[in-house]
Formats: sequence, structure tokens, C-alpha cells
Amino acid sequence: MAFITTKDGTQIFYKDWGSKDAQTIVFHHGWPLSADDWDAQMLFFLGKGYRVIAHDRRGHGRSTQTDTGNEMDTYAADVIELADHLDLRNAVHIGHSTGGGEVARYVARAKSGRVGKAVLVSAVPPIMVKSDKNPKGLPIEVFDGLRTALAANRAQFYLDVASGPFYGFNREGAKVLPGTIQNWWRQGMIGGAKAHYDCIAAFSETDFTEDLKAITVPTLVMHGDDDQIVPIADAAELSIKLLKQGTLKIYKGYPHGMLTTHADVLNPDLLAFIKA
Repeated sequence: MAFITTKDGTQIFYKDWGSKDAQTIVFHHGWPLSADDWDAQMLFFLGKGYRVIAHDRRGHGRSTQTDTGNEMDTYAADVIELADHLDLRNAVHIGHSTGGGEVARYVARAKSGRVGKAVLVSAVPPIMVKSDKNPKGLPIEVFDGLRTALAANRAQFYLDVASGPFYGFNREGAKVLPGTIQNWWRQGMIGGAKAHYDCIAAFSETDFTEDLKAITVPTLVMHGDDDQIVPIADAAELSIKLLKQGTLKIYKGYPHGMLTTHADVLNPDLLAFIKA
């Protein structure tokens, strides 16, 4: 198992598979998950000859269960340290949900030559919470409710999220996948409650507007139009207007967790963008 130790002493777990000479893809997971959420993509791209890397964000998965630094600036700083440690060049950075926010902030701040392309999947930018500047956002009470549920019974809360809106399993006619639900719950429960609690503010209240404007590399924005976690109208449809070289791809009827439920569709689309 590979770790780096950041400047503040946090241990960040990461997987690094494939030839070190191959084109590198770095995957950034969502809340409250881990690098394991990218299994379907890691295996697919490894099989195509790519070098694939995925890390557990601080406080998540096998990384240190931090009680501080659980916000986007530090998340991005951790990725900068990982990229320096591995000396990544021209890498493609793909982020899902909260990981999409991490990608936006990292790519906007990355050293020259580190990033070749970026992908935001079901991602939280530009900003989720409702305000005078973001009138179509979700009310703060929604995120207060997530914090309350996490603090009251994290195990049951995570089971409810995975069993319902995350994968669209609450939709009429949906094919429910018990193993997928259990795997989501497993990933969530090995992370730290304090870090996960703090991360709710990080993914909902961080404004990525200036990050998106600063990104100069080609960026693919992928979003399902039945995303019940990060509604498309206040996310992808706004992000694409801020990106210099953005491409928007909308998936009709797909849920927030579409990288898992529809990997057979999304993986080839990701490959086409990377190869273009």
C-alpha cells in the first residue's frame, strides 16, 4: 500500500497502476467515498495501456482521519504534493462530484506541464448552495440536514443515500444493485466522521467560479439530467459557460452515480475525449 505524507503530517493513500511511461490518468473520488469508487474506470483504462492513479482524500478511505484541513484549498494542496511526489506530466485529471470540485481547484493551481486535460463528472462546481449570487442553488437547510443525519446515525444515513438518490434506485422501475449499495456503504464507513462532516461544507459552499475561469486545458463536463444529488441546471449547465475549452455531454435519465451504473457508456466516452 502506497502513501505520501503531506507537509502537515497527513498520510494520503494512493493506487498507482500501469507503466510509468504511459499516459497518466488521475481519478478524484466523491464524498464520502474512496479511490475504490473508480474500480470500473481504473481496470478499463489499465487494460487500454494507461497509467491510472487514484488517491483517498484526507479523512476518507485509508488516508488519515483528519480533524483539520477538510476543505478545498487543502484538498488541492494535497494533490499538488502527490503530483510532485510522482512527478506527473501532462496528466488527465477526472473528478466525480466533490472530486470534480477538487479537480477544478487543483487544475487552476497546478504547476505548468502537470495537466493535459480535465473531466468533471456529476461535479459540484460552480457552487451548490443557494445565495443572492446563486439563486437557483439548493437552500443551506438541505446541507444542514445532511450534517444532522450524519451526526445522528452515519451508518443508516449512508445506507439510505446509496439505496436511494445516489444511484437513482428510488426511481420507478430501477434495477437495484445490492452489491453496489453495500460497496458505497463500506467505502463511506471506513472514512472519518469528522472529515466527512466538514466536507459537506467543502462541497456545498465552495465557490469554484474563478477556478473554472482559470482552467486553460480542454475540459469535458459530463452530467446526468436525472441527478438527484447535484442538479444539472445549477452545476454542469453553469460550469460550461465559465470554461475556456469546455465540452458538455448530457446523459438523459442518468443518476449521480452514473460512472458505476453506466460505466459501459461513460468509459468509452472518456476514452474518446482523452484520445482526441
